[in-house]
Amino acid sequence: MTQALKDPKWRRAMFEEYDALVRNGTWELVPSDSSHNIVGCKWIFRTKRHSDGSVDRHKAHLVAKGFHQRPGIDYHDTFSPVVKPTTVRLVLSLVVSRGWSLRQLDVNNAFLQGHLSEDVYVSQPPGFVDLDNPTHVCKLQKAIYRLKQAPRACNDDTMVHKFMQLLAHQFSLKDLGHLSYFLGVEVIPNDHGILLSQQSYIVDLLTRTKMMDAKPIHTPLPTSPPITLHSGSSLKDPTEYRTIVGSLQYVLITRPDIAFAVNKLSQYMHQPTTEHWILVKRLLRYLCGSSSDGIQLYHDSPLSLHAFIDAGPLSLHAFSDSD
Repeated sequence: MTQALKDPKWRRAMFEEYDALVRNGTWELVPSDSSHNIVGCKWIFRTKRHSDGSVDRHKAHLVAKGFHQRPGIDYHDTFSPVVKPTTVRLVLSLVVSRGWSLRQLDVNNAFLQGHLSEDVYVSQPPGFVDLDNPTHVCKLQKAIYRLKQAPRACNDDTMVHKFMQLLAHQFSLKDLGHLSYFLGVEVIPNDHGILLSQQSYIVDLLTRTKMMDAKPIHTPLPTSPPITLHSGSSLKDPTEYRTIVGSLQYVLITRPDIAFAVNKLSQYMHQPTTEHWILVKRLLRYLCGSSSDGIQLYHDSPLSLHAFIDAGPLSLHAFSDSD
């Protein structure tokens, strides 16, 4: 923290963040009271880079130490937003089929617009303590990063509606050019449309699990013997199994070919065995030989919606034309 304050680039990033917080009315300074649960805060720093690795800009975020919060006092409900892979693919399919321009925008401090319903008191930002009121604390009016309820506050219906209304007026927008990366998915234009790939993510996963040089295999799972809860002996430490299977769930955005295998292995997260672990490594070997695969979206794909139903004879009779 002290070194960051001495570094001009990080100091400038901190002032930009602090100015945005003050401008948005994120808090008001109030006297500290012994009845308050004071949540600490700290600065985190991140260097954002272009796709070629060159430095784009330096960002500083003020984040709450959410582990200081107490349930029922300064937070109640929490919510973690999840984007469904089908939604991502649907939106990008529409863009490609319609021939729309696909660009990416950076919305500065959009996350800090969620209003809080609880009384949350945070210590003054390190390096920005009010000299006239050094013992005061910040009573939050709006959410800041890493509060337990921040994602919920940012994603409620009122907030989304307000965001759409004030997008061009209240938020600072930066055009980052043509979309090349979206929620961890590489968006690669080609002559036919765009290819959605997670090759970088898969390579990182294989490197982290030391499977990058493993011998590739052509199928995600064997057809026999059947996988059961009691196959093999229990793992002494299931942490790695759960971490890797959780990471593989994210790969399903562009790799529906492993959906059955990943969801099958997810059924044993509570009590994985040595046999389940062998199957995870087999799935990684499959990805090792197909890391560049992805989903191709075509310019000439029709936008017709097809529905299918699997109905037995009784159901078909109930909906026959004669009835």
